[in-house]
This record gives sequence, structure tokens and C-alpha cells, in this order.
Amino acid sequence: MGSFDPADFLASLIIYMVVWLFAVSAHEAAHAWASYKFDDDTAYMLGRVTLNPIPHIDVIGTLILPIIGFAVGYFQGASGIPLIMWGKPTPVNPLKWRNKDVANVCVSLAGIFVNLLIATIVSVIIKILIAYGVLTAENIRSGITAPLFSLLYATVILNVGLAVFNLLPLPPLDGSKALQSFLPSSFEPVFDLLETYGFLILIVLAQMGIISFLVMPLRNLILSLLF
Repeated sequence: MGSFDPADFLASLIIYMVVWLFAVSAHEAAHAWASYKFDDDTAYMLGRVTLNPIPHIDVIGTLILPIIGFAVGYFQGASGIPLIMWGKPTPVNPLKWRNKDVANVCVSLAGIFVNLLIATIVSVIIKILIAYGVLTAENIRSGITAPLFSLLYATVILNVGLAVFNLLPLPPLDGSKALQSFLPSSFEPVFDLLETYGFLILIVLAQMGIISFLVMPLRNLILSLLF
């Protein structure tokens, strides 16, 4: 690695955090909106149906860990998911839902769907800008268009990463919540046990590299389709 450029580090960090805050806010707002559409106004009344990041911020998971993760990647060239990051969980009340099983699947997967939708839209925007010569192989690395490309590219990468990570069928991730609707009630004790130790299990799996092993193939496939 060459000499440290504070201006480049700060600019890159700002872009990263802006994109991350937007991605996680859209993710959590989608959960809140979907739950509201199934007659649960818990999150709606708490102001969670919004892209304003403030209601969705968990200081550790949304601010501190992403900054640490970015710094690790910037200075060491790390790839994948160096740390687990999260937004403030969206509160829902399943007792208020109509058609509970359908609601559970829709609410659980709403955040994933929105992240993939954002990534798809932004990838189309990138292709349009390339087609019209706004973005070229030369100016995406320097000049006024470089920050624009960095912003758009990071939006695609982070939203796809967040969506695929949440597909994992491990509590407290969205994939596990959706999976519960398709499994018999006999599996509930297993899910209760996993929910108790789920976060610890995720940390261990992340440190062992298993999370990256599971996430990266699908992430790379989606990115290859988008680009």
C-alpha cells in the first residue's frame, strides 16, 4: 500500500457511510411498511416508515462497526464481510397481522427485495451513463465523475451484500424468519434455541470465514447479472 492519503480516506468513508445508511434505512423502512400493509401499525407509529436514517440507527451496528469494517478494508485490502453490521431492528406485532403466514414471509423479505430493487435500478443508471459517455474507463478514476461512480458502484455492492447476507436462514436474519412459515411447528424449539444464541453463532461463523463462503457465490452471481 502506498502513502496514506487522508483526503481520499475521508472521501471514501463518507461515500461508504452515506450508501450504507441509505441501504439499511431502506431495508428497515421496507419491513415497517410491509408490516403496516398487513394491519400492524407498531413500526409505523414509531416513525420507522421513512428513509431518514436517524430512527434506524443502532450506534454500534450502524455506525461504529461499519466504520471499523471500512477502515480494515481500506488499510488491509480486506474483502467480503469483515464485520457483521446491522440497523435498529424494526418492531412488529404478529398478533395484529391478517393472514399471518403470508404476512410473515412478506414482512421478512421486504427489506431484501428493496435492497435488490435499489441495486438493480442503480446498475441500470450506471449502464445508461456509460452508454451516453458520461462515465468512461478514464474519468471513473479521476475528475468530477469519479465520486459519482464511486457512489453509484458502492450503492450496488452494499445493497446486494446486505440483501444476500439477510437471506441466510439463521436468526436473527430475515431468511430465518421467512423460513419459519414453511416449517412445521415441531421446529419451533430449534428456532427458539437459535434465536437465543443466533447472534453469537453469526459472529463465530463470520470469524471462521463460513459467512463469506456462503454469501460470496450468490453475491457475485447477482453482481455479474447486474453488470
